[in-house]
Amino acid sequence: RGRDALSVNIMIGKAVANAVKTTLGPKGRDKMLVDELGDVTITNDGATILDQMSIDHPVGKMMVEVAKTQDDQVGDGTTTVVVIAGGLLQKAEQLLDEDIHPTTIINGYRIASRKAKELFEAAADKVNISDQKLIKDLAKTSMTGKSAEMSEELSDLVLKAITEVTEKKDKELIVDKDSIKIEKKSGGSLDDSELIQGIVIDKERVHSGMPKAVTNAKIALLDVALEIKSPETDTKVQISSPDQLQDFLDQEEKMLKNMVEAIKKVGATVLICQKGIDDIAQHFLAKEGIFAIRRVKKSDLEKLAKATG
Repeated sequence: RGRDALSVNIMIGKAVANAVKTTLGPKGRDKMLVDELGDVTITNDGATILDQMSIDHPVGKMMVEVAKTQDDQVGDGTTTVVVIAGGLLQKAEQLLDEDIHPTTIINGYRIASRKAKELFEAAADKVNISDQKLIKDLAKTSMTGKSAEMSEELSDLVLKAITEVTEKKDKELIVDKDSIKIEKKSGGSLDDSELIQGIVIDKERVHSGMPKAVTNAKIALLDVALEIKSPETDTKVQISSPDQLQDFLDQEEKMLKNMVEAIKKVGATVLICQKGIDDIAQHFLAKEGIFAIRRVKKSDLEKLAKATG
């Protein structure tokens, strides 16, 4: 019974490897994947294929994890690592048929792994950040097969972006990948891709009366709402006459106007708010010629804070 379980496990692992094997290499074929909702994905990227596949068996899930780990750590070689794992399982099956114990096979693979690592490190070439051509070629190789038909142009963008965020600290190169943001927009082509020296926030100004463009901007970042805060406990305001209601509304307007005045006083010409901006506050901001956007993600606000110092 134990041997039958081993055979089933190996068969599942090989099946997963075979599912992506035909996508490997420059002549690898694309796969068309259709999910439960009928959405179609066409790709030859191993990590994407395995991620989209509905695999319930534990061994199949382990093969998917192998690909995900490779993708997280290296960003490429997901298909290769799964095909190698499938090949190792196939060889293990042959050794099991020769009555070699699984523990012996595992120990042999561990020894082989250490030896392979030694050979790879001996054969590997050191990469220098100043060797722009080599780094560009590496980027092109990694992009090939990921539906990046314009890998030449995109590799230029990647090279420039990575060079911008690479710093040397204590003789070690540190690449701050968090300083690179990828903004996707549907409708265009890969040819429209460009590298922006700054931060792109896909938001519209909150009021049509605000300026469409601001140069030499002084940016204010707010992580609180530009609104009248509601009481934290249940509160009842009793108004018995129209004058009292008007006074109440006037007071609200005055408070919002004071908030806008405070923003204007610090010299800000652009306001970026993480939360909401009241309609009355929007009117006053537009009147002062301050460009404002609201409901900006916290991560974007942090990037803006870093970029603006």
